[in-house]
Amino acid sequence: MFIKERLFTPGPVPLPPEVIRALGQQIIHHRTPEFTNIFLETRENLQKLLNTKRDVLMLTSSGTGAMESSVVNFFSEGDKVLVINAGKFGERWAKISQTYGLNVIDYKIEWGETYDKDRLDEIVRENKDLKGILVQHSETSTTTLHDVAYLAKVCNSLDDCILVVDGITSVGVYEVYPEEIGIDILVTGSQKALMLPPGLSILYYSEKAEKRLEKSNIPKFYLNVKEESKKQSKGQTAYTPAINLIIALNESLKLMLKEGISNLAKRHEILAEMTREAVKELGLKLLSKSPTNCATGVYAPEGINADDLRKQLLKIGFRVAGGQDHLKGKIFRIAHMGYFDIMDMLQLIAGLEIALNKIGYKVELGKGIKKAQEIANKYI
Repeated sequence: MFIKERLFTPGPVPLPPEVIRALGQQIIHHRTPEFTNIFLETRENLQKLLNTKRDVLMLTSSGTGAMESSVVNFFSEGDKVLVINAGKFGERWAKISQTYGLNVIDYKIEWGETYDKDRLDEIVRENKDLKGILVQHSETSTTTLHDVAYLAKVCNSLDDCILVVDGITSVGVYEVYPEEIGIDILVTGSQKALMLPPGLSILYYSEKAEKRLEKSNIPKFYLNVKEESKKQSKGQTAYTPAINLIIALNESLKLMLKEGISNLAKRHEILAEMTREAVKELGLKLLSKSPTNCATGVYAPEGINADDLRKQLLKIGFRVAGGQDHLKGKIFRIAHMGYFDIMDMLQLIAGLEIALNKIGYKVELGKGIKKAQEIANKYI
């Protein structure tokens, strides 16, 4: 039987037709007025997405490249930083910072939970010399949302502390306006809510963070923000860019801005609520105690390996993500970010009901769908 695969992983995500068309165009040369005009328009659209007039850099790298750039350009060896380590990508902040000689306070949190504000305040009281707090806005590995606005207030209470936020799965899902929230450095990546293939990362930095550029003593070459800023303000890049990805990014940004960022955020909220309530209706347990609208993490039923359930889902056309490290085989993750709508989530829930029955966990067909439809109906 013919089965069409449907992608529900939290990156990469499905691509809109407009983006696919842009990616399929004949390539142009990047040192031309034609590319410069496209580049500057894309830069302006990124500023609209983040509601800022400041630099928003496009880097040819995965999101990790922008994370590393955040460390090597805005800190110096020996700087003390606090890492909110609540998952695989919080762990990455710690590893990058340690690699470049930062003094890391590694605040480890159980996967699926967010930070405790009292404990955070206690750490900060004991470390008034913090130079930065590094955090994921949405921790993809645990589908958990962290309160970055509170962290911004904490940073502002200190003499010289900047807030560095990995928004790789939150930008384009929430209204992430760094200047309103108080974020000093914000990074994101192309393969999530920006609805592109992997290969581009984005970096915003505040006026407060900019003062660090002259002070940083960490070696950098390719990921040199100061040099990139000079070039990109003129519509060029220091090194060869991902030309077609930038052209396609401009198309995806136009789609997002046309929908409106508040409408975009509301759509993701509805899709996430539909999914969470549907899986609970089927008797399944959510992973996160502070769930994000980017993706939903779900424990497999007792006695069933989550990866076996994922294989069953794939047999009927749905590819979802699994757990990482100690959560491998225990959870599966369903994405909502980017090019998804209500009918996509209803299809996924229908597929999940079938897969659960096939693997031996008996559920009433249509029970989860009905719950999701009731939620969707409130907003339509």
